[in-house]
Amino acid sequence: MAATNTTDRRQALQAFDDTKAGVKGLVDAGVTTVPPIFHHPPDSLPTSSSSVTIPVIDLSGPRSDVLAQVKAAAETVGFFQVVNHGVPAGLLAETLASVRRFHESPPESKAPYYTRDLAKKLRFNSNFDLFQSPAANWRDTLFCQALPDPPGEDELPPAVRCVLPAYSGAARRLAVAVLELLSEALGLARERLEEMGCADGVVVVGNYYPPCPEPRRTLGTSRHSDPAFLTVLLQDYDMPGLQVLVGGEEEEDERRRAWADVPPVAGALVINVGDLLQLVSNGRLRSVEHRVVANGSRDGRARVSVAAFCNADLSARTAARAYGPIEELVSSSAPALYRSVTVPEFLSHYDGKGLDGRPALDYFRLPRP
Repeated sequence: MAATNTTDRRQALQAFDDTKAGVKGLVDAGVTTVPPIFHHPPDSLPTSSSSVTIPVIDLSGPRSDVLAQVKAAAETVGFFQVVNHGVPAGLLAETLASVRRFHESPPESKAPYYTRDLAKKLRFNSNFDLFQSPAANWRDTLFCQALPDPPGEDELPPAVRCVLPAYSGAARRLAVAVLELLSEALGLARERLEEMGCADGVVVVGNYYPPCPEPRRTLGTSRHSDPAFLTVLLQDYDMPGLQVLVGGEEEEDERRRAWADVPPVAGALVINVGDLLQLVSNGRLRSVEHRVVANGSRDGRARVSVAAFCNADLSARTAARAYGPIEELVSSSAPALYRSVTVPEFLSHYDGKGLDGRPALDYFRLPRP
């Protein structure tokens, strides 16, 4: 029976993928229930109603104050929002609008971009880990390898062609400014993390969360942490959905954990520490698990977000570089927590396991003495 169930599920996943229409295709077809391939088990963790909040930091304030706030957030909750960040409001609005235009364009105009070929710099699909994860998510995604070697202009869909390159560059500039603050927070030279290549590569991911007829049965994005050094996230300003796991830091503290909302703030960008920054900081900076709940909107409006994942340049010239805990952050009282790893090795492990609820960093953790 188990083998039959597995076969049936595989066939259902393949049939869904073959439509090349994604979750939006299901919604457009008028589904009134969530198909079984999207069913997630109930989550035992509550949504926090405590005083835990995700800080909003004004980057135009005195540098010493900004540095203290960024340090506190990165070492605890791993997330913070920034305002007065230098990215024009018009660019933010047009980025969200362009991603929405792409996803809401006719299926026949999106189908040519639908692929699971990881070698392609631009990909449209639903659930990058569709065939690996225990349950699919109620989400479609446009993926673009934006920097340093972006797709040609004619390779970009018309809906995003005029805005995606500009937003990618702006997000990278902000990431570099934040990395400088984080370098100082770690007691390193201001340029250290940038010089390590932590933002040499940028991947922009435009997520589209259609309204869901049974939002309690599924998720927009499963519990995970980010396979990057730093993430810059632009989210819809009037549609919440992002939640961060707060509370106990270790697995044995799971009973003290809860989900905290990241409420949209007009004009703000969300910053979060990625797995590789936790690794090179030897655990000083925290890559925190997060998720997106399914869109329960009854007005038919989808939620949109645009994430810029900042990573090393994955070209052949630098792909072999190994990243481990920074030497100055390792001592007899603070031994190395992780082994060194190349970014392609880390991404291969992350993509291979999918969003299965297990932290990717655990695989690279050194045994405790």
